[in-house]
Parts: sequence; structure tokens; C-alpha cells
Amino acid sequence: MKRVLLFVLTNLAVMLVLGITASLLGVNRFLTANGLNLGSLLAFAAIFGFGGAFISLLISKPMAKMSTGAQVINGSNDPTHRWIVGTVERFAQQAGIRTPEVAIYEGEPNAFATGAFKNSALVAVSTGLLQSMTREEAEAVIGHEIAHVANGDMVTLTLIQGVMNTFVVFLSRVIGYFVDKVILKNDRDGVGVGYYVTTIVLDIALGLVAAIIVAWFSRAREFRADAGAAQLMGRKQPMINALARLGGIEPGQLPQQVQAMGIAGKPSGFMALFSSHPPIEERIRALQQAQ
Repeated sequence: MKRVLLFVLTNLAVMLVLGITASLLGVNRFLTANGLNLGSLLAFAAIFGFGGAFISLLISKPMAKMSTGAQVINGSNDPTHRWIVGTVERFAQQAGIRTPEVAIYEGEPNAFATGAFKNSALVAVSTGLLQSMTREEAEAVIGHEIAHVANGDMVTLTLIQGVMNTFVVFLSRVIGYFVDKVILKNDRDGVGVGYYVTTIVLDIALGLVAAIIVAWFSRAREFRADAGAAQLMGRKQPMINALARLGGIEPGQLPQQVQAMGIAGKPSGFMALFSSHPPIEERIRALQQAQ
């Protein structure tokens, strides 16, 4: 709850600062007189920015099941299934959350957690992960995903995305209006082509910047989830071993909707800026250096 409140207040503070700054500079009066009201634009940007992010969050669990073909195994009598569910139950109890739905999907080694609320989440592991890891290593991976759920990472990632979306929508339209009316000197009623072209270009450019910031946050939370897995296991070596094994095998490619919630990824070059996961070597080093 504190995370949610913190990020909501952060977004409100950002909008407030933008509004006050624009008023002090006289931009608000200029835009209002020429047909653009910053207060209305801020409200629109927030609704637009957070609306899409929260809709994605609310449908994340059914979309994850559908896109991966994950089959829920809670209540299954299969010995392997019972071991996986039992591991999730144990870690969930330690973390102080309700036991998530547990699922298995066909694929290369990977796992993910998703869901709108920490007490109604989904934890899924791939058949490839179960086949390529020891039980202790697989337990560490499950602990990593439970740590994501307990930390509220799905919600905080959504809030970060909402804040970034709000910035993109607001700034692109303000700058587009300025280009159209001041630089291109469009004195007709309404906006011209300069506004639309500028807005489209900035939606893309600022969207890329926003994606880099969201990816940075996502990478930071992976270190916390690794540490959380070590805490749930009672020692860090199983998580280190699991990461080392993932570093030597090709992690399964998850659908885009759940990539940020997976256990592994292999960023490289410029695209590393957009990666939701840090390099395996960095994660292992961070765990080894942790007290």
C-alpha cells in the first residue's frame, strides 16, 4: 500500500510542479488564450497515461495464461505439480501473502509472476526450467518470483509506466502547440499540421526515453527479487547456482506482455538500455557481495 501511495503522490507532485512552473512563466495564460488549457491537458494526460497502464495490469493474468498456454496446477495430484505448489505455498506464507495461482507452460527455461494484486497473483514456470535445473535451483527461481509478488513489483512497474506515459502525452502536446503557434506562426483557429507532426514525432521519441527509464527500474527490481529469493531460501547459493545455470543456457522467449516478469533475459549493446533484466553476471556478483 505504501508503494502505491508513494507513486500516486509522486505523479500528482509532478503534475503540480508542471502546472505551477507553466503558470509562473506565463505559458498557461498564452496557451489558454490560444485554445489550449494546461489544466485540462494535464488531466487528459494523466487519464490517458495511467488508463492504458492499469488496463494492462488488470488483464495481465488472463493474458499471460492465454499467451503462454499456461495450465494452472493448484489441486493437481501429480507429484511434481504438488511439489511446485507446495514450494509456492511455503514461500508465500514466509512472505506474508496469499498463495498465488501456480501454472506450468511448455517452453525453454524461464518463469514469471504477474497479476494486478499481490494476493491474487500468478506464478508460472516452464517445463524447460524444471527439466534443466535441480530442485533446489528451481525453488530459488520460484522464490525469486514470489519476491516479485511480495514486493508489489507488478503494481509499481505499472505506476512507473503511468507516470512516464503522462509525461509523454503532456510534453509532446505542449511542445507541438508551441511549434505550431510560435515557430511556424499558425494564426488560424485551431492547430495546424505542425502540431500534429511534432506531436507524433515526440510521442515516439519521448516514448523511447520513457521506455529506457521503465526498463532501468525493472532491472533494479531484479536485484531485489534475487535478494528476496536468497532470504526465502535461507541462503544465497541456490539463487547464485540458478542464475549461473541460466547464464549458460538460452532463456525462453516470453510473450511481450510478460517479458518484464520473467526470471531471465540477455541484454546486449544499445538494446541493453531497453532490457527488463540486467546481465546474469551482474546479478550473481550482487548476490555474492550481499551481506
